[in-house]
Amino acid sequence: MVPAAGVRIGWRDLPADVRGRIEEIVGGRVVEAVSQSGGFSPGTADRVVTADGRRAFVKAVTPALNERSAELARQETRITSALPGHVPAPRVLGAFDDGDWVVLVLEDVEGAHPRTPWAEADIDAAVTALAQLADALTPAPLAVPDVTDQIADGFGGWRRLAEDQPADLDPWAAGRLPELIAAAGRGLAATRGGDTLAHYDIRADNMLLRPDGRVVIVDWPWGCTAPAWFDRVLLALNVTVHGGDPERVIGDLDRRIVVDLFAGFAGLFRDASRRPPPPSLPSVRAFQRWQADALLPWLRHEL
Repeated sequence: MVPAAGVRIGWRDLPADVRGRIEEIVGGRVVEAVSQSGGFSPGTADRVVTADGRRAFVKAVTPALNERSAELARQETRITSALPGHVPAPRVLGAFDDGDWVVLVLEDVEGAHPRTPWAEADIDAAVTALAQLADALTPAPLAVPDVTDQIADGFGGWRRLAEDQPADLDPWAAGRLPELIAAAGRGLAATRGGDTLAHYDIRADNMLLRPDGRVVIVDWPWGCTAPAWFDRVLLALNVTVHGGDPERVIGDLDRRIVVDLFAGFAGLFRDASRRPPPPSLPSVRAFQRWQADALLPWLRHEL
C-alpha cells in the first residue's frame, strides 16, 4: 500500500499574523497543534486547542507551495460553507483568503479514520452516511461542476495507454485494452444528468468514525453534481483497493455501471501515474499507480 499523504507544513510554519487571525476565529490563544496525516495538500491540517480548551481543525495553504492546492482550498471553503447543518460533515467556524494564504477553520470532529482493511461495521456506517448525504444534497445546494466534465479526460486513460503503451503495463490489461476503453466510455456516459452534490473523493482518509459509530465526511474541494449513487461507487472502489467486502457497498447498485466506473478509474489512475509529481506532492503518482494495480484483480474477475 502507498499512503495518501503529501509533505505538509505545520501550525508553526504559518506567519504570525495568519495564526493571529485564526485564533480570533477559534476564540483564544492556541497552545497545542497536532498535525494530521493523509491527503495530498502541502498545507496545514492541524487539530488545535486553545488555552481555555476550545478546539478546531485548521487548514491553511499558500499558492507559493502549490497553486492548485490553493485553488482547491477556495473551492472547499465555498462548498463546505454551503452544506446544510444536518448533513454528516464538519461545520465551518470561519475562513479568510488574503491572497497569500487561504484558511479554513472547521469544528474539530472527535473521531478517527476507518480502519483499513475495511471492517464490516465501518463499511455499513459509511454507506449510511452517504445515503444521508445523497438525501440532503439532492438537488445540489450550490452551483458546482458536473462530474461528467470532471472525469471525461481521465476516463480516456486506457485509450492513451493503448496509444503509448508502457513496457510495464499489466499483461492482462494490455490484452484487454479495447474492452477497457469501451467500459470506461460506458461508465462516463452513465454519470450524465445527476443533480446530487457528490463529494467525489470518497476514501477512508476523508472520513472520520465518531465514537458512537457514525461517519462524518470531510475534505470537500472536489464537490460536483453527479447521480445519487456516485459516491457509493467510490466507496466500493476504496474498499476494493484497501481490502474488505465491496459487496456490502455495491448491494442493489447496477453492477454493470460499477464495473464500467471501476474500469474508467483504473485507467485514469494508471495513466495519471506516468506524469511527473506536482510541486510538494511527491507521492501522489505512486498512490495513483497503487490504486490502478489494486483494481485490476477485481476487474479481471468481473470482465
